[in-house]
Amino acid sequence: MSAAEEVVAEGHQAVEAVPKRAMTLGTGTSLAVLAVLLVAPVFVKNFIIFQMTMLLIYGLAVLALNILTGGSGQFSLGQSAFYAVGAYTTAVLMEHFNVNYALTLPIAGVVCFAFGFLFGQPALRLSGVYLALATFALATAMPQLLKLNFLEHWTGGVQGLVVTKPDAPFGLPISQDMWLYYFTLVVTIAIYIFSVNLLRSRSGRAFMAIRDNEIAASAMGVDVALYKTLAFGVSAAITGIAGSLGAIAVQFVAPDSYTITLAISLFLGMVVGGVGWLPGSIVGAAFIIFVPNIAEGISKGLSGAVFGVLLFLVIYLVPHGARQIAIVGQQLAGKLRKN
Repeated sequence: MSAAEEVVAEGHQAVEAVPKRAMTLGTGTSLAVLAVLLVAPVFVKNFIIFQMTMLLIYGLAVLALNILTGGSGQFSLGQSAFYAVGAYTTAVLMEHFNVNYALTLPIAGVVCFAFGFLFGQPALRLSGVYLALATFALATAMPQLLKLNFLEHWTGGVQGLVVTKPDAPFGLPISQDMWLYYFTLVVTIAIYIFSVNLLRSRSGRAFMAIRDNEIAASAMGVDVALYKTLAFGVSAAITGIAGSLGAIAVQFVAPDSYTITLAISLFLGMVVGGVGWLPGSIVGAAFIIFVPNIAEGISKGLSGAVFGVLLFLVIYLVPHGARQIAIVGQQLAGKLRKN
């Protein structure tokens, strides 16, 4: 076998080594989680419903980053920029053009896809920490760009924009928070199914081939440049939709809401949930939403230090995130069935 054939063979084996079932939960577990998400809002207060809505929104943003990093192996610290573009697209369309909130989501997705695809073009020359630094620069610059004077009429400048929260349609007897939660849940499920099918498709296999061995992927005929930029575009589009939903849920957008802190939080959520494991996106989102509150409850003066200790413990005990816990749970369940 020639050296080129060996490289191709290694690349092929790397792609096949990723089992399709590893990306999702089992059917029974998925249905149980869905049942909990459907029923839970009925028994909790509006504030808890709002937190659950934000959990789904951040879960979408973490899932988008998971497709980019876990799927194609590209690191990004700039997801907050795409989140901001999606949020402002929805806010401007709703408040200045009276566009229905539901219609703003696909528009924001298309805008962010174009933004991410175009950003991916120059990023092709970068990889590893250099790509992370380039996306870090994007995230750092975005809040300042949104404050520019010639954009102030549309974006509200430093003051931001207030977004009107929609009422339930057709006269449904439910609160605004509950309606928005179920609307977000439907969008989340649709994007989750799309993401799973994407990673199982030919394009998904190309992503994973590039992630595992870029030279082998190129030797196998994968258009590396196209699929790298496509991964950036898809990730940006999903993040933009998450930003749109976030703007509607919070009812406010402002440049300082989308700083590098948000980007780092999303990256942290991906790591805690398990890189490359899509269901872990919700677990990662729960970590970045609730753990800071827990840390503040333990010590208000040292909340940052407590959060750091909790994060260290999680990374030390489960370095592969929630995916590691899921694998251990499956193994224990398998042993119990045999016994």
